[in-house]
Amino acid sequence: MHMYKDFYRLRERPFSKTPDPRFLYLSKGHREALARLQYVIEEREMALLTGEIGCGKTTLSRALMDSMGDSCRFCFIVNPRLNALEFLRSIARSLLPTPPAEEKEGLLNQIADALYMLHNEGVCPVVIIDEAQLISEGEIFDEIRLLTNYQLDDMNLLSVILMGQPELRNMLANPRFEPLKQRITMHYHLAPLEMDDILDYLDYRLEVAGGASGLFTPDAVQRIFELSGGVPRRINLLATNAILEGYGRDAAMLDGAIIDSVASELLI
Repeated sequence: MHMYKDFYRLRERPFSKTPDPRFLYLSKGHREALARLQYVIEEREMALLTGEIGCGKTTLSRALMDSMGDSCRFCFIVNPRLNALEFLRSIARSLLPTPPAEEKEGLLNQIADALYMLHNEGVCPVVIIDEAQLISEGEIFDEIRLLTNYQLDDMNLLSVILMGQPELRNMLANPRFEPLKQRITMHYHLAPLEMDDILDYLDYRLEVAGGASGLFTPDAVQRIFELSGGVPRRINLLATNAILEGYGRDAAMLDGAIIDSVASELLI
């Protein structure tokens, strides 16, 4: 199965689905999003990051974690379909060495203690909620807002990043969430990659995997752009299938015809 790696002189799979920060190609949009998120964390504020499925939000959050190092304690909520108590328990669990309390009052006391303790250690807690459009209980949005009430000398004690698909913006447009929305200091939408970005993206990932740039011809890049709409997850799917197809054809380079022959895979 991995003979194609030898054929194209690759050490590893260049277009794997895993959100490995080494493979994160920072387009102009990604770089701007990363810089803004870093600023939001430094200022202990709240951010809203939206993007279509597969635009690289989760991978970007991993890069953010790497870039901030030990100055932050990250709390990742990847299943936002929790109820409010489970949500608070997840946060307490990631901030505390001790088991989280059973009831809400105890949890809030634990979280408050942890926030002050981390503040004294010079560490910024960052709560990242992925796929936040899946939050089904409005009460969780209320708890998120209340978390931002923890302050000392007019400075917030934690930073919150809401990440999700574009419909998250529509959800937050509900008047009920206006108090939360007013706390959000940064709104950023991660757009799909442009044509120029796609060429650089493909070459970058090939090189990280040990291969050479230029494997995809200009007409292949054009077809990938048209078929993927610039969404990295779709680009990866097309590129992976093109490499397998190219290997099967003994093709030294991957052209538009090869991309067209694997285009149907996108429909699955």
